[in-house]
Amino acid sequence: MQKKLIILGGGESGVGAAILAKQQGYNVFLSDGGQLKAIYKKDLDNLQIDYEEGSHNVERILAADEVVKSPGIPEKNEMVKAIRSKGIQIISEIELAYRHKGTSKIIAITGSNGKSTTTSLIYHICKTANLDCALVGNIGYSFARQVAENPKEWYIAEISSFQLDDIKEFRAEVSVLLNITEDHLDRYEYKFENYVNSKFKIVQNQTKNDYFIYNDDDEVITQKIPSLTLYTNPLPFSMKHEVKKGGNIKGDQMMLRIQEERVSMSIYDFALKGKHNQCNTMAAGIAAATIGIRKEKIREAVKNFHSLEHRMEFVAMVRGVEFINDSKATNVNSTWYALESMGKPTILILGGTDKGNDYALITDLVKEKVKAIICMGLDNKKIIDAFKEFVPVIEETNSAKSAVRAAFGVAVKDDVVLLSPACASFDLFKNYEDRGLQFKEAVKEL
Repeated sequence: MQKKLIILGGGESGVGAAILAKQQGYNVFLSDGGQLKAIYKKDLDNLQIDYEEGSHNVERILAADEVVKSPGIPEKNEMVKAIRSKGIQIISEIELAYRHKGTSKIIAITGSNGKSTTTSLIYHICKTANLDCALVGNIGYSFARQVAENPKEWYIAEISSFQLDDIKEFRAEVSVLLNITEDHLDRYEYKFENYVNSKFKIVQNQTKNDYFIYNDDDEVITQKIPSLTLYTNPLPFSMKHEVKKGGNIKGDQMMLRIQEERVSMSIYDFALKGKHNQCNTMAAGIAAATIGIRKEKIREAVKNFHSLEHRMEFVAMVRGVEFINDSKATNVNSTWYALESMGKPTILILGGTDKGNDYALITDLVKEKVKAIICMGLDNKKIIDAFKEFVPVIEETNSAKSAVRAAFGVAVKDDVVLLSPACASFDLFKNYEDRGLQFKEAVKEL
C-alpha cells in the first residue's frame, strides 16, 4: 500500500518535496491555497504529480498518512489546525530530504542574521577543496529537489527556524548557530523563548560524532546552552576571548583550533569586510576544518570569496556617492550590522512590511552615522516617530526609483546611500530580490 503524502504549499520547498516523494514511491498530492508559478506547474506536470491550486480539498488532505508543510505556512493556518486536530504527522521538507539522502552528509547553518553569507562561504570553501557538494535549503534549490535530481556527498544547507519547526529525525554532522535576535515573533506567539527553542532544534538529534559550532559572544545562545543536554562536540567562536577548541580573533589574527589542525590568518585578508563578517568567516573556517579541509584551501577560499547579491552588495559610484544594496536586511538586527560597517556619512533607505520592529536597537548607530532617512513603504509612521527627533532629513517615498532619487538629492560626494530596509518587502515588491533589483536598476538610471 502506497503511503499517502500530502504536500501543503507549492513553492520551491513544496515542489521539491513532491518531486522527491514521487521518486520514492509515495502517493503524492500537492495542494496550494494560492496560485502556482508556471515553472512549478511544469515540474509537476512533467512527473505526473497530482496537484490543486486556489483552494484546498479538505477531505483528501485529511486522508493523508503524513503531510509535508512548506515553511512559509504558519501554525495558525486553518488547514494546518485541521491536520493537527486529526493527529496527522506534519514534517518539513528538510525532514523528507534527510530520510532519503542515503550516506550523504550535512553541514547545516542557522541564525537570525548572516546565514546566507556563511552558507555560501562554506560552500565556496568546499568547492575550492573539490568536495562533491551542493548548496541547498533557503538558498538555491530545495534540499529535497537536490536529493532527487542531483545527489551529492555533502549538502551545505541554509536552514530557517520555520524549516526546523517540523523536523523529527533530521541531523547534521556539522551544525552552525550564528546568533539569535528577535525576528519572526509573529510566528512564535510573540514569545522570544519559542523562537530560541526553534533555533536550537538544529542540535537536538546530534551525536557524539557530530559538531556544534556556535557564537560564544551571543548571550541568548550562551544562556540557553547550560539548560540543554548536548551529545555533540561543541566548537565555540568568539571575537572577545580565546577558546581552547573552536575559533577566536586576537588583534588582527583569526585563530582556528580543531583537533590537530591549527589555522591562523590575518583578518585583512578576508574577502568579507565588517566585524559581523569576521564572525561569519570564523564559523565557516571552523566548519571546513571539522570535515578535514586543509588550511591552505580554507585560506585560499576565504581570500577570494565574492559576497552575495542583495547582501551589502556594492552597486555603483555616482558622482562620488556610493550605493550599497542590502535588500536582504529584512530585520532591524541586519540593518544594525550594515550600519556598524559604514565608515562614511550615510543616507539610509528604510521601510516595508513591519514585523514587530524595535528601532531602538539602531538608534545609537543612526545618531552616529545617518544624515538622512528615506522611507520606502506604504506605512512609514513607525520609522518617522522613531527617528524624527535626531535625523534632520526624513523623506517618504513609495517606490525604489523615487527612493533612489530622493537619496541622491540629499547626498554629496563621499556619502553612502545604503538600502538596508529592516523590513519585509511585500508591501511594494514581490520579495527582497525584487526590491534589490529595482534599487539597482534605479541607481543605473541616475
